[in-house]
Amino acid sequence: MTSALCWSHARRGFYELADIAARARRGSAAAVSPIALEAVKRIDALFAIEREVNGRSPEERVRARQEAAKPLVDELATWLQAQRGTLSRSATVAKPIDYMLKRWDRFAAFLDDGRICLTNNAAERALRGFALGRKAWLFAGSDRGAERAAAMATLIETAKLNGIDPQAWLANVLARIAAIPQSSLPELLPWNWREPRDREVLAA
Repeated sequence: MTSALCWSHARRGFYELADIAARARRGSAAAVSPIALEAVKRIDALFAIEREVNGRSPEERVRARQEAAKPLVDELATWLQAQRGTLSRSATVAKPIDYMLKRWDRFAAFLDDGRICLTNNAAERALRGFALGRKAWLFAGSDRGAERAAAMATLIETAKLNGIDPQAWLANVLARIAAIPQSSLPELLPWNWREPRDREVLAA
């Protein structure tokens, strides 16, 4: 298992110190941090590169990241270390800098693996419905019930992310899984699964 950290979370720590409009709304008298503002600009440059490679194969993403993103990541690490050396322990902007520097290898993991996303935003959006509704289903009945609910939520959201109907996929997989050879199990994974033609015929 490879730990890869979310750049959106890292950016947020700087953005809160660089957002002029939000600080004005809160009536904050503190000046906007020029270090935080510069950090946001540097991280945004990485997001711009990532938008260009989204949807490409993992191999293509790694090549593009090594060519375009790695130099920026290396420069950012050097720049953050230099800025940290000029700050006191109590400086507000020191907190997001320390957060990144102490975990730098996990932030840089995306450079060497095209399967890793720059952010965890997609997963968080998928969980938003559960976060909004958790008061309505406060209790899962038991720990096992909660684990099963989490497993089902994972399967459903994975199907959605792969552009297939979760209900059709689950119904088909549950009907076939007991009889399918172990070597054919990958066919049932959401990114490999194809809707059976007999279902299309029945629908017609």
